[in-house]
Amino acid sequence: MFAMWSFGQLMFSKIVLVVDDDINVHDRKQVIWALGTRVDPERDVLIIPGTLTDTLDHASPIINYGSKMGIDATRKSSAEGYNRKWPDVLEMSEEVAKKVKERWAKLGL
Repeated sequence: MFAMWSFGQLMFSKIVLVVDDDINVHDRKQVIWALGTRVDPERDVLIIPGTLTDTLDHASPIINYGSKMGIDATRKSSAEGYNRKWPDVLEMSEEVAKKVKERWAKLGL
């Protein structure tokens, strides 16, 4: 996050969200899934008060001065103090997905 904020105009980015490379950042569903399954707010949300902001950001109380938020939506490791086994991602095969759709259609869903 701090690396992103260190690059020229990117320093004005108010919110930075970091995901693993298995998440397609262009797919909103995948990003929201990562937020819901990989973020513990206390551990993974960083608020940085008293930073420069974009002049055009009218959300900050003082012109050019506000705060930033970083969100770590990555899988955690033991090196980060995460001691639980991180579960494998469960994916539905195309065959199973087809059967589910057929059953839903039969049930009128």
